[in-house]
Amino acid sequence: MPLLILLTALLKFISIIVAGIFAGLLGSLTGLGGGTVLVPVLTLFYGIPFIFAAGASLISTIATSAGSASAYVKEKIANIKIGVGLEVATTTGAIVGSITLAYINHVGLIWTVYVIFGAVLLGSLVPTIQRTAYEVPPLKKPDWTTRIFQLKGTYHDQRLKKDVDYIGIRWWLGEIIMFFAGFVSGLLGIGSGALKVVGMDWAMNLPLKVTTTTSNFMIGITAATSSSIYWFEGFIQPFIAAATAVGVIIGAYFGAKILVKITNRNIRWIFFWILLFLGIDMVLKGLYIGDIFTIISLFYQFFIAVGIATFALFGLIHYFSSKSKKRGETKT
Repeated sequence: MPLLILLTALLKFISIIVAGIFAGLLGSLTGLGGGTVLVPVLTLFYGIPFIFAAGASLISTIATSAGSASAYVKEKIANIKIGVGLEVATTTGAIVGSITLAYINHVGLIWTVYVIFGAVLLGSLVPTIQRTAYEVPPLKKPDWTTRIFQLKGTYHDQRLKKDVDYIGIRWWLGEIIMFFAGFVSGLLGIGSGALKVVGMDWAMNLPLKVTTTTSNFMIGITAATSSSIYWFEGFIQPFIAAATAVGVIIGAYFGAKILVKITNRNIRWIFFWILLFLGIDMVLKGLYIGDIFTIISLFYQFFIAVGIATFALFGLIHYFSSKSKKRGETKT
């Protein structure tokens, strides 16, 4: 009997490691951090309560940052100066978000966090779609924040086989978004890479490879801030956290190797599909748990989310491809 229990626990540990590898790979590629993928995977497929999935996610997010950020710094793609400057707002938001989650859990409204999680993911799709046409964002005129905070840089793009210069703008807007990114990190138990990427990509006009790599550096600091409060509240289960951390480190390592060899546009499509699928699925599950929308079971909700995300992805790819062909015809 003890042997059977041990084998069952070992199999569960290994299966969670596999989930962590998947989350770490995608998190590293997109700059989301493993937690954005891991929390929905643990809650939707493993039945782990949100509060413990979020706690494990924060630990794995630290692992993601450690596993991939070092590689990006070595490749000289991540902009550490920009990342450190933005972390001031993010860590402040993380503390506020963690305290808010403890209160929500105490009053029994945890289902609202599922809905908020999904809404955050879906909302971050808008600027992502708007910028899909660009492989590298067009250079914009420097503003006062560009000069004061030195928001400039250069990195070598292996895929494009050239050096890419970039100029960051609107530091103040990036800081505002980073505060909310930190708040979401503390509230949802993720590195809030989605909002960090949006903040640097859309608000500050930085190339997507710079935003994803810098985000991977930042999410570890943000998660470390939130995890201390989670640990104090008893939201971190060592068994789950250890398994996810091992998997995420492995996934993040391979994600870092893949990222430098693919285009910004391909990263953005991966980013889009994952956010759309997870956003829809989390909103539906939250409404189901809250007894607001119980017509469709959780099993069918998963396939509905997959179908909508896949249909939307191919529709957008077709739309932008047609647009590119028309521009080509016009030029000729």
